[in-house]
Amino acid sequence: MGILWFLLVGIIAGWLAGTLVKGGGFGLIGNMVIGVIGAMIGGFLFNFLGVSSGNGIIWSIVVATIGAVVLLFIVRAFKKA
Repeated sequence: MGILWFLLVGIIAGWLAGTLVKGGGFGLIGNMVIGVIGAMIGGFLFNFLGVSSGNGIIWSIVVATIGAVVLLFIVRAFKKA
């Protein structure tokens, strides 16, 4: 059941990040990949900054979305260069 929650958080976070960063989503698989990678980036950033990432699905979505937004900004910066 844990992997299903992880994938669901990835889909939601990827969709939110795609919506927040100039444009729509990237399809189901694209959103999931962006969200899952974003969750790893968000977890690293929050840990690096010393911010406690609380428990719960909402907090997981928030952290994953922030990480996915950072990922999209990085990808777009390299695309333009």
